[in-house]
Amino acid sequence: MPMHPHARPSFRNLFWYPFKITLITALRTFPIVGKLFGKRIGMGYHNTEHPEFLSDDDRVRARKTSQFNDIENQQFAPDRVTSDLFPTLWKPQTVQYPYERLEEMEPWLFVPGNYNGRIGVIWETCTACKMCVNICPNDCLHMTTELRVDVLDGAEGEHEGLGADLEVGGNAAMLQPEVAATLEDFNLATAHTDTPSEWRFAEVLDLSGSTATVRWNDSGEEAEVDQSELRVADDQIVSGRIDLGRCMFCGLCMEACGFTSFFMTNEYDGMSGFTRQELWFDASRTRVLPGVHQEVVDIELAKRANKERTKRAKKAAKAAAVEESA
Repeated sequence: MPMHPHARPSFRNLFWYPFKITLITALRTFPIVGKLFGKRIGMGYHNTEHPEFLSDDDRVRARKTSQFNDIENQQFAPDRVTSDLFPTLWKPQTVQYPYERLEEMEPWLFVPGNYNGRIGVIWETCTACKMCVNICPNDCLHMTTELRVDVLDGAEGEHEGLGADLEVGGNAAMLQPEVAATLEDFNLATAHTDTPSEWRFAEVLDLSGSTATVRWNDSGEEAEVDQSELRVADDQIVSGRIDLGRCMFCGLCMEACGFTSFFMTNEYDGMSGFTRQELWFDASRTRVLPGVHQEVVDIELAKRANKERTKRAKKAAKAAAVEESA
């Protein structure tokens, strides 16, 4: 399951940070050290200077209520390292979510549980079978038409050439390298924004030789592009919108999906809003990058490739039978 990078097992999370905090706590336990130095030996412990605001909007929202609760001047100790028996220790404070996140402050304590969080979908492997929509008891999933690149189209290696081909009047997509490079560090759980689309879509107007004339959907401008830079884009019906306000996170959509496109992630952040409309997640808010579940994508790619090979073999055998009879 996707998880926050600071929650992943590592030397930092499993050894260094627990050792550091244990040492600090031990030093502050002695009354003399605790009273004289107190918070001076914090060394940035618990982000005691100010909360980490996720965006400028969060900062503005916090300042509106600063007369009642000035969050910028608060200090935090969310792991409850103190009690009345040790008054020299910092007293615990509530984590000021969403301005602070527990896995950022206490990575050694945050262990992703086996629970259903945000719904994540690998749209590249979706076949629009609508099984997820039919199985949903709360009518959370709604179909919409989306342009996307299929996992089989443009596949390389042993599956190359088994996908669809560019056609006049069809759709095409071109990779934007500058956007694709940012996806490696993009974390949908903390970004609170849509996943950037690394594909630029267009309508194919003409095919001549090794070039193609396309009309870009975002600008309406026509351009001549080399066909090797284009991928086939499918204008298919997919479950593009999910109403998390109605979702009860039962996971039936994940179980009903025969192509392992649906995942119940362990991400809890970004699933709240001030209006019910903000709980409508479009395809970009539920997207799971193929690289996150590359093994599942490879299995689905092989499955579709074998199906296409069988289809072409039957077609060739049928054409050969017709020629023999003639």
